[in-house]
Amino acid sequence: MGAVTYYLTEHPSIVGFRWGSALPWGSTWSSLAAALSVYLLLSLSLSASLSLLRRRRRPVPLGPVPLLHSLLMFLSSAAILAGTAASARLEIRDTSWFWRRHKTPFQWLLCFPLGTRPSGRLFFWSYLFYLSRYLHLLKTFISILRRRRLTLSKLLYRSMEICTCFLWLEFSQSFQILAIVSSTLAGFVVNGYRLWVSVGLPGGCVPVVLGCRIVLYACNLVCSVGVLMLHFKKGGCNGIGAWVFTSVLNGVLTLVFLNFCVRRHLKRRRSGRGGLGFDDDDCSVSVGRSTATSELDSKKDL
Repeated sequence: MGAVTYYLTEHPSIVGFRWGSALPWGSTWSSLAAALSVYLLLSLSLSASLSLLRRRRRPVPLGPVPLLHSLLMFLSSAAILAGTAASARLEIRDTSWFWRRHKTPFQWLLCFPLGTRPSGRLFFWSYLFYLSRYLHLLKTFISILRRRRLTLSKLLYRSMEICTCFLWLEFSQSFQILAIVSSTLAGFVVNGYRLWVSVGLPGGCVPVVLGCRIVLYACNLVCSVGVLMLHFKKGGCNGIGAWVFTSVLNGVLTLVFLNFCVRRHLKRRRSGRGGLGFDDDDCSVSVGRSTATSELDSKKDL
């Protein structure tokens, strides 16, 4: 356990981390804009190119690529979750002398003191979480190659997610630690389920992805109310301007997500197929049909 703790919290690269332009990837506004532009351009181009090939209606064979992608996301979620939780415990122990008269540890996680700089253990894991969102973009291309329709909600969700993580680091935004813990925990569960089904094990009829996303949105809403209250009661939270902007982004994502899910559900009800029937990549696996059908669809989609 000593070696694990060292590589999670005490390695010089972790302790001495400092957010800035000297980092190898994604730490400047120009790199963020370039990466998102390339992502949008490639996604739209690939989708348009496959649409022109009308004769080829079958999915492009991807072999083990989806399985490997889920495995990478599963492992990265587990590592970031463990590193963030361990680092938060140490940071609370080492800095509590400064804020313990005014805040509890949970309040500190919601509301960083004014003047907090993006350096040290917690921001190292926040940076890795930010980089993992680029790995998450590959899911879009996998979906397109499987001949699934490219939707605005997918592009918007994944692009805004990266923007949000960038703002967390750029402005040392409060609340990001709890957001990372909840997001990586959800990613651990969702990608673990995908791996379970991908290797041929039986899938259930529980809406795993949809349920995790709803829980995430609910947690974000509750924590956002807590940040706002602490900002006015405890003398201010660091990065509150960025928090307002990311809250607006999260609100837009929530509305887009709910609108898509409602329209998808109503469309399936009109077609007489019943149940939620959402795609795993968008909301969830199928619900409301027989277990055998759900398992077959899960193996195919996940």
